[in-house]
Parts: sequence; structure tokens; C-alpha cells
Amino acid sequence: MCGIFGIVKATEGNLGILLTGAGKRLSYRGYDSVGCATINQNGVIDLRKDVGKIDDVAQRLNFSEMIGSRGIVQLRWATFGHPSPENAQPHIDSDGDLVGAHNGNVVNNIELREQFIQEGMTVRSENDGESCVHAVERYFNQGSSIIEALRFAYNDLEGDYAFVIGHAHDERLYAVKNGSGLAIGLGDNFTCVSSDIPSILPLTRRVIHVYDGEIVELFSHGVTIYSVENGTRVEREEELIKESMESVQKGGYAHFMLKEIHEQDAVASDVISLLDHSRQVDIIADKLNSSKTIYLSGCGTSYHACILGAIYMAQIAGKAAVPVLAPQFIPQYGRTLSIDDSAIFVSQSGETKDVLNAVKVAQKSQMTTYGIVNVIGSSLTQVSKQTLPLACGYEISVPATKTFLNQIIVFLYLAMRMADLPTTSLNLLPALINDTIDSTSILLDAIETEMIDWDDSYCLGYGKTYPIALEGALKLKEITYSHCEGMLSTEFKHGPLSAVTEGYPVIYITSKEDIPIVISGINEVTCRGGNAIVIGPEDSRLRNNANHLVPIPDTDSRLFPILSVLPLQLLSYRLSLLKGLNPDFPRNLSKTLTVD
Repeated sequence: MCGIFGIVKATEGNLGILLTGAGKRLSYRGYDSVGCATINQNGVIDLRKDVGKIDDVAQRLNFSEMIGSRGIVQLRWATFGHPSPENAQPHIDSDGDLVGAHNGNVVNNIELREQFIQEGMTVRSENDGESCVHAVERYFNQGSSIIEALRFAYNDLEGDYAFVIGHAHDERLYAVKNGSGLAIGLGDNFTCVSSDIPSILPLTRRVIHVYDGEIVELFSHGVTIYSVENGTRVEREEELIKESMESVQKGGYAHFMLKEIHEQDAVASDVISLLDHSRQVDIIADKLNSSKTIYLSGCGTSYHACILGAIYMAQIAGKAAVPVLAPQFIPQYGRTLSIDDSAIFVSQSGETKDVLNAVKVAQKSQMTTYGIVNVIGSSLTQVSKQTLPLACGYEISVPATKTFLNQIIVFLYLAMRMADLPTTSLNLLPALINDTIDSTSILLDAIETEMIDWDDSYCLGYGKTYPIALEGALKLKEITYSHCEGMLSTEFKHGPLSAVTEGYPVIYITSKEDIPIVISGINEVTCRGGNAIVIGPEDSRLRNNANHLVPIPDTDSRLFPILSVLPLQLLSYRLSLLKGLNPDFPRNLSKTLTVD
């Protein structure tokens, strides 16, 4: 999800090769375009950028010949503006003497661009990274120093971001942090700043962490940190990093899947902020309300999100929606589609062939098609009338975790807007997600010990938790290689109950209002010696009837399904490790399925 690196050296030299190397070390974060800027001692800015992978872009644009004493490289993951040379970063200001790049999302980007245009600035792209540069330009051209301009710009920019900026005739670079990662590297006759530590480590292991609300001034011989709030200097000791490059890329986590599970509070906050500032949400909500039939379509994890989306739309907005697997969309509904219908197609990659096939058929009927997708600029974003981004950044681990969570958040947000309800309750989600993950981990110890020897299990849900049961079962199948069937809990007694023997694991997910329905099912399992594991609210009825209860924090019932998937993600991950498997890259599976 974007990456920036900036460096200031004591002497002028070939920076292009160094910046390309730093960019490569950020490439694991995921990106669609690359840009490089150098500033030489004569004040000339050399800016080169394009869509593509860093090796290809660097070779095509000859990064290796770029000379300077200061430089910036940026890898962009598109959120505002499709991948294009114009939207690639870094960006220059109106006069071409400021150059900068950012990591993150400036959620009021559209409003700021309109302001900058009205103020006579030259706006060359749709990208929010350019808005960071113009926000500084606005005050710098009024006579403020760059540090003062950064302080003022900080209050104009809404969202989570970090950016680095430099002036053609200033020997320093400057950086600011508000939500997104930022770290300083200290070397002999140079200093650097980056979105995260991996791009710094081959150059130096002397690091200073930057915190929100801080500005960094980088000289070749050292750095100064200032408080955005009052402009005073901040003193902070440097640290010596001893960990390996791989461990730092994973943020200290053993696997990317675990890292991505723990990132879900942050990505939830990001997508809620984007939706709060999106003009498209209400346009889409209005169209869905006026549609004759609504279809929600995806594959695998994305299909499970569609099922919950349909439940949200029915329960909250009073509008029926049809969830359908993308490959079944054509044979089941292809001949019934009309111009009065709408469809939302969901895909993490935006390249899922089954989904794109369904979109083509939908568009032939002239129905309106929307996309929910993580990769902006992907095929799905190009063929959809409008797209809502998931804002998850790159999801390296093959099993979807944070992308599923944000998919169901987007559906919940849409349903609430369809019903013209305030969405402020969603602001509770990031803290609740963090609390659920923290409180769940220790409770899984006994459960995983009892489940490890079983190669068969069931995961059951009802109402809003039915699609969560399907997703939990899929996670167990994907990374433990053990069969787990997701099912409606009330259907279990219609045949599958015969599988229950002594110790047989059956997982129930239940919200507070569904406890009376689930209790009888739990007892049908326990009276036959089965192991009933419940993910639900803290409740004496569940405590007294189940073998295990993993309690979910008490919250709005609409938020409960979102939180209930977290223990299932963690349980799958931990069982995978106990079996000696790599949860990041399960056998036979791919992150992006571009075949029928």
C-alpha cells in the first residue's frame, strides 16, 4: 500500500541506482506505478515516473543516470485516480520547484483539488499525493517556511498519510507523519526517511521512529524533529536494529497472514474514512434503492461477503438483494437481467475471470454494474460504472483476511446509507477489532489442542452469522488442509448430525438475538459427546451449554458479524502452524484467479 523513501547526502552523485534499490525493498507492500525524483546542487529537479513494476520502469526511464544530492522514490498503490503516468508519484507544485510524494489516503482529496484549482494552482493529476504538495505550496508561496507550511498543511489534509517533500534550492528534505508509517535512517554523511524499515536496513541500522503529529527536517549530517502542534523541537534517541530484513518486512510477525490479521483495525479505519468522504456512496445507494433487482456477486471469500451484504440490505434498508456466485450468475440469471437492475461485483484483485465474465453479460443487458475491489486500476474498476475501493493495501498472504473484513464493512455502510441512517457507529469498529483480537488469542489454546487431531469439522451460523460460518470453514480448509463444512446451524440436524462422535468439533457463531435458536443445536451436539465451540456474546446460556465460549465484545448487533470472523481467522492460522504448514502460501491456491 504505497511506499516512500527519501534521502539527503553530503555529496552529489548517482542517486538513481540507490533509490531504485530502496524502492525494490518496498515492493513487497504492493504497487502499480513507480516514480523517482532527484535534486542536484544547481536546483534542477529530475522527475521520472510511469505505470509498471520497478525493474521495468527503472530500465525504461533510465533511473540509473539520475544525479543529485537529494532524492525521493515512491511506489504507488492506486486509491485516488487510476494508475497512469500523471497519477504516479512524486509530484511537483505549480512552479516546479517543490517535489514530494506520500503514502496513505488523503480522504478530502477531491475537495482540496477543487480549492487548489480555484486558487490558480496547476493541478496535473487526480492523485492525493499531489494534494499534499499543493497543500504545502499554498502556504510556502504566502511566505511561510517549509516547516511552517507543513504545520498549516497538516491541518488541511484529512486522513492517514505520511509524505516527504523538498525544494529545488534547499539542501534539506522534510517529512511529516499522520497515521501512516514513517522511520528515519541515520548514516555516515547521509540521512533518509521511509515508510518502513526494510528500505533503510541495507544502508544503515541506526533508526529513529517518527510519531503522528511530527515533522522531520533531514540534513546530510543529522535530523531535527518538530511538533506539528506548537513547532517545538522533539528529542528522541536513535535505535539499533538487529532483526533480519524478512522479520522487519513482516513487522515482527511470524507470517504475513498474522500481520494482516492484526492490520484489520487500521484498514477498517481507512475504508470508513474513505466512505465518509466519498461522493459515490450515496449515488450508488440511491441507484440500488430504485433498482428492480439487486445482484451481489463474487467468488469464494468475496461471495461470502455478498451473502452478508444481502442480509444487511434486507434487514437495514428493507431492500431485497440476490447473492450469487459469479460463475452461476450467467446460467441462473443471464436471461432475466434488465436495464432496471443493478449489480455489485466483488473481487480482491479485480482480475477474477469468473467475475469479469459475469460483468460482461450484465452489461449486455444494460443493467448498472458497480465494483468493490482492492486493486484500483484493475480490470473490474475499468468496466464498472463506479467502484468503491477496499483500501486494504497489499494482501500478501493468499488467504483473505483484511480484504474480507473491509468488504463486509463496505456492504454495511452501503446498507446504512440506503436506509438514510447515520454511519457514526462504525467509528467504534477499529477499537473493537483490536479488543477482539487481543482477548481471543489466549482462549484458543485449549480449542486448538482439541481440534488438531481432527481432519473433519463443521462451522455453523444463523442469520447474519451464516456467511461468517462459510468464511470460517473456508479458512480452515485453505490453510489446515482439513475438511470443514460451513452450514446454516438449523440445517445441521437434517443429516450432518450423524457425523458427530465423541470429541467431534462443531463451531457455532451466534449473535445475542439468535442464542435461543442456537442453544438446542448446541445440545444436540454435546449430548452425543461432540465438542461444541461457540463464538458469541458473553452469556450464561452459552457458558452453561457449550464446551467452549469465545466471547465477542458487546456491541451493536450490526457490527457483531464483522468481529466474529476474527477468532476464526486466528484459529485457522494457529491450527495451520500446529500442523507444520505455511499459512501464507497454501498448496494449489493462487491469490488472483484469471482462468475459468
